Amino acid sequence: MLRFIIRRLAQMVGVIGVLSLLVFIWLRMLPGGTVSAILGDRATPESRERLITALGLDEPLWVQYWRYLKRAATGNFGASTGVLPGRDAFDIFLTRFPATLELSIFAILIAIVFGVPLGYLAARRKASFFDNASVIVSLVGVAVPVFFLAFLLKYIFAVKLGWLPVSGRQSDINATRITGFFVLDGLLTREWDAAWDAFKHLILPAITLATIPFAVIFRITRASVLEVLDEDFVRTAESKGLTNQVIRTRHVLRNALLPVTTTIGLQVGGLLAGAVLTERVFSFGGIGEALALSFQNRDYAVLQVLILASAMIFVLVNLIVDILYAVIDPRVRTR
Repeated sequence: MLRFIIRRLAQMVGVIGVLSLLVFIWLRMLPGGTVSAILGDRATPESRERLITALGLDEPLWVQYWRYLKRAATGNFGASTGVLPGRDAFDIFLTRFPATLELSIFAILIAIVFGVPLGYLAARRKASFFDNASVIVSLVGVAVPVFFLAFLLKYIFAVKLGWLPVSGRQSDINATRITGFFVLDGLLTREWDAAWDAFKHLILPAITLATIPFAVIFRITRASVLEVLDEDFVRTAESKGLTNQVIRTRHVLRNALLPVTTTIGLQVGGLLAGAVLTERVFSFGGIGEALALSFQNRDYAVLQVLILASAMIFVLVNLIVDILYAVIDPRVRTR
């Protein structure tokens, strides 16, 4: 098991190294570049030359890349020029990351709680009305654009009915901040009104963000259960007279959950790295919204830290999934 983990860690380091090189090259190919983003439209040739020399942009690329790696290893990505001008780019990530993580956790919980049981029931009742209706719902979940669903839910439940907040993470209340996770902070400090208010702000964004993961998890669970139900060992268990409860839990679910586990891991990584549209619509203040703002304002310092951090999160989540997969299925360790 230890060799398996070490092998996966080595692969993760390689992926991050390649990605850092791609980000380094890509940022230097963007129109305008770092110098224009810092100096703005009123830059003079003299000021541009001075800044190019100060930033070391006149040196060979391999020297620039080595310095870039050393700064990245210490969290020094420079100061923001567009999202929050003058503020450290890595500090912006640390401030906004809890919002995205909190939203992603709630979204993936919704997707798992509804996707896995419904996928299992749909497979057990193949070709029934329930199965057909569930498949249609999952297709709609994948087909409907996230931004359209976000505006629709926002209009119905926030604007029209007034049941839930329109945007933001929390109302303007005097709440204690400890971890940056507003619901958890309210629970830890026993400020129940703050926790409930933060939870209400999470509902619409989490449902919006959960639609695609729910559809994917549902369809993978259904297909996996159908495949396992046709296996010889399930028919053998039935011929031995084992109860349905034992067959479902020990034989069907355990084997069917192997591909589902991988799917959930991929969806978690995708949620953490790509909640841009949802956060923009609901003004949620996470790294997704910061990523959109940094593109809009050509804030290259924030761009590079968010892209690298998102990639590292995605790779780390997949490493955890690989380890869990190896725990569930020991055959994976030998591959």
